[in-house]
Amino acid sequence: MECTINKSKLELVRGNIAEQDTDAIVNSARGDLGPDSGVSGAIHRAAGTGLWEECQRLNGCTTGEAKITAGHKLNAKYVIHTVGPVYGNTTNDSMLLTSSYEQCLRLASQYKIESISFPSISTGIYGYPVDEASEIALRTVITYLTRHPEIKLVRFVLLSHKDYETYKSTLEYLLEKAQ
Repeated sequence: MECTINKSKLELVRGNIAEQDTDAIVNSARGDLGPDSGVSGAIHRAAGTGLWEECQRLNGCTTGEAKITAGHKLNAKYVIHTVGPVYGNTTNDSMLLTSSYEQCLRLASQYKIESISFPSISTGIYGYPVDEASEIALRTVITYLTRHPEIKLVRFVLLSHKDYETYKSTLEYLLEKAQ
């Protein structure tokens, strides 16, 4: 599914984030930015050991923050790493998840990145419910794109059919509500 926000394209696709050909991909990382299971593990495996070596020089990342590295062996030129909240860990879950998306988008603008692919941040082992996370993610991206047409494409790459359908329903709802 895709739609246009301002002059930018917003896409939802099923697939593997590590295989995307956008200028940047987002790594839903843990605090030390090291490889683990899920999205982060797939990205680190595909990028090669140079990614972890570069991540070690960044001195970690706090929840809601984002940092950028080269893409190494990936199709993407950059990897933007963000640490989303563990669901239920604080009363500020939605604020921290919003911040993760905003910080990634700000880095994209700063580095003149025109296309970026996001996973569904915090919905894996961090336990954020996909229906809640999709609304936060899509609202944040839509709001950002209305003010930042320099980003030409934002793609959400969703691994499961269920996650894709949830994001699709949420996007349809938000677009209908905006009219």
